Amino acid sequence: MAKGGSTESAAARYESALDALSSLITKRSRADKSNKGDRFDLLFDYLKILELDEAISQLKIIHVAGTKGKGSTCTFTESILRNCGFRTGLFTSPHLIDVRERFRLNGVEICEEKFLEYFWWCYDKLKEKTTDDVPMPTFFRFLALLAFKIFAAEQVDVAILEVGLGGKFDATNVVQTPIVCGISSLGYDHMEILGNTLGQIAGEKAGIFKHGIPAFTVPQPDEAMCVLEEKASKLNVHLQVAHPLDVSLLNGLKLALEGEHQYINAGLAVALCSTWLQRTGHPITNLNQTGSLPEQFIKGLTTASLQGRAQIVCDQFTDTENPGDLVFYLDGAHSPESMEACAKWFSLCIKEDNQQPIPHYQAQDNTESSKEVAQWHTNERSKKDTAQILLFNCMSVRDPQLLLPCLMRTCASQGVCFKKALFVPNISVYHKVGSHALPTTDPQVDLSWQFTLQRVWENLMQGDKGGEASNTGQVCEEVKDDTGMSVRSCTNSSVFSSLPLAIKWLRDTAQKDRFVHFQVLVTGSLHLVGDVLRLIKK
Repeated sequence: MAKGGSTESAAARYESALDALSSLITKRSRADKSNKGDRFDLLFDYLKILELDEAISQLKIIHVAGTKGKGSTCTFTESILRNCGFRTGLFTSPHLIDVRERFRLNGVEICEEKFLEYFWWCYDKLKEKTTDDVPMPTFFRFLALLAFKIFAAEQVDVAILEVGLGGKFDATNVVQTPIVCGISSLGYDHMEILGNTLGQIAGEKAGIFKHGIPAFTVPQPDEAMCVLEEKASKLNVHLQVAHPLDVSLLNGLKLALEGEHQYINAGLAVALCSTWLQRTGHPITNLNQTGSLPEQFIKGLTTASLQGRAQIVCDQFTDTENPGDLVFYLDGAHSPESMEACAKWFSLCIKEDNQQPIPHYQAQDNTESSKEVAQWHTNERSKKDTAQILLFNCMSVRDPQLLLPCLMRTCASQGVCFKKALFVPNISVYHKVGSHALPTTDPQVDLSWQFTLQRVWENLMQGDKGGEASNTGQVCEEVKDDTGMSVRSCTNSSVFSSLPLAIKWLRDTAQKDRFVHFQVLVTGSLHLVGDVLRLIKK
């Protein structure tokens, strides 16, 4: 019987696919070149096996790389072109809750039935035809191939592809003839793979440039811009700088994605869409001549949706008289530059919190009754004190000595100081794709990295700018958590052995302190943001 046959329940069929997908996750680091399944040239063999050579050349692709903002740029781009009447396909990474989030058709993640159909078609064909010399593709490469299959089979008018990592050797770069390319803001990230200078990083990102294909970037540091221009010149690429979107072009409306930095991403999206429309024979208007945005562009920019970036969610499971006593501010920032943007956004939200209702994640309507309820919540909160709490984790390849000071000082400069910082391991594990069921707490979890993060934070709070922690003035104690694990609670921070325990502590604290409105910033890792969303939305 074919995989996912009718004798299995829908949930079991989906779990089987996730198990098969998980088998493609390699335990090698991404910087390890010895993994044959990760060799870039093998992608062309996979396309032949899947009979996608011709289909991929027919797709009208927009290809976007960058350090910061590429996901937001792709989201804006998809929303604009969908509102222009085109059938869109969007491939992004990572997913936060469900792997299907990576594949969006007309703005909606692919349904389970279609996902399973295309998944097993690709997986079984590759399993049958791969060899020792051409082994099964690794996790992300398979997902990129699956995206090509989905978009070709679904006959999308436009496919928007977000680069997963770097550019030159990313799986999405198997595309040879995109319609237009984009490079979002560049910064220091994944340096163990992409290089230690902005110039080296820019060189990797510019690897998506194709001979004679127009490309856009945003204002970049000189070191990065010089490399982009040099690479473009060698390939006869007309590289233009897309300037940040002028807010006046939105006719009094707001960008759908929060944060001042989003105007940079929106400007790049407008340039990409305008060029795509022009090059595919669908010009709506010449933006350079009219100086105004078409209505479809404005609607796309003001209705786009992206989970885990500048997202606000009221906790619905805190047993208090007033919903909104515990609010999560979620942003997957994980580089110094994005951390600064996240801190500015959070600080601005805090300042505006008593003036504007916090949207509940499930409320999509705009009725008078919902407005009245939101206003009542706002009035109730305005009578309360507020307390800001940080919920943080980052991957061990990141440098907390860069991330945490940037976050703390940017917030402090806006008058926002954290009452407490909570450090937790992610629920998401890197050898298994998340399933419908929330994983149980691992009693053997290693918290050494979380203790390192805690030391950096305590040193910052104590004004100790040196490297190793000095315990002068610090009050720390070892305590047992609900699982019996020994964790450390200090003056300004706590380490929890699991995220569910940290969420439980936040809810219990909000329950006890009914005169305080708790505002929790969740950042440092998109994996952490996804884990929190799964817990508080379940």
